[in-house]
Amino acid sequence: MQFKTAQGLDIPEIGLGTYKLYGKECKRVVTEAINLGYRHIDTAQMYKNEQEIGDAIRSSKVDRGDLFLATKVWHTNLEHDDVLQTVEDSLRALQTPYVDLLLIHWPNKMYPLEKTLEALMVLRDQGKAQAVGICNFPMDLTRKVVEDLRIPIFTNQVEYHPFLAQFDLLDYSYDHDFLITAYSPLAQGEVFQNETLKKIGEEHGKTAGQVSLRWLIEQENVIAIPKASSADHLKENLDIYDFELTDEQFETIDEIEKNRRLVNPSFAPDWGS
Repeated sequence: MQFKTAQGLDIPEIGLGTYKLYGKECKRVVTEAINLGYRHIDTAQMYKNEQEIGDAIRSSKVDRGDLFLATKVWHTNLEHDDVLQTVEDSLRALQTPYVDLLLIHWPNKMYPLEKTLEALMVLRDQGKAQAVGICNFPMDLTRKVVEDLRIPIFTNQVEYHPFLAQFDLLDYSYDHDFLITAYSPLAQGEVFQNETLKKIGEEHGKTAGQVSLRWLIEQENVIAIPKASSADHLKENLDIYDFELTDEQFETIDEIEKNRRLVNPSFAPDWGS
């Protein structure tokens, strides 16, 4: 496993996304992932699986300190005191005194952003979160967090794959010491149907999904959290360290049209801002 670093903290650059993993299946998948070598697990209050992830971690033979665990505060829990209370609930479910990363899941104009971030910083100062960050924040809101409110975010977690660009946020991250975490990095399976990605994969003896993950992590400040539920796919997503994209292949992927947004709920922010 290889790592990226921001704010003085290391994170495995491939993690396990756990959205829509529930109950016994969730515990099985997380247990299997840890046994295969995953050390970065991503969850959220909204995923309703923190308890199962906590069970899997506790029953594993891996020390808690060797795992990087992230969770997210749901967008209806962003009032200052709600953040403090719901994170306590998350820690109890996860059966851990701290998470490595605590994120705002989605921005919500109904709650003062500075108060929400103030609560996150209280939790960080209390040692209940090693680092804090944001998810689904477009450039204007990211700039507000970083420059106006001067919050040292560890990451902005956003949808990022070969069909959706995040180059503006990525460029901005280089100057402000935070990472871009790519969720849905396989475009919910759509990468496997793309002829360009399949052709590049054939040249390396790899799948289109492995090519997509390689394209992401070869970008300096990018990590990725693909979801997988089968042992084969869990292994496949880790098996990307024995090849590199050529400059020409990398540029070919860059040139794929990048306007395919797959995650766009009714409460999403204005992506163009």
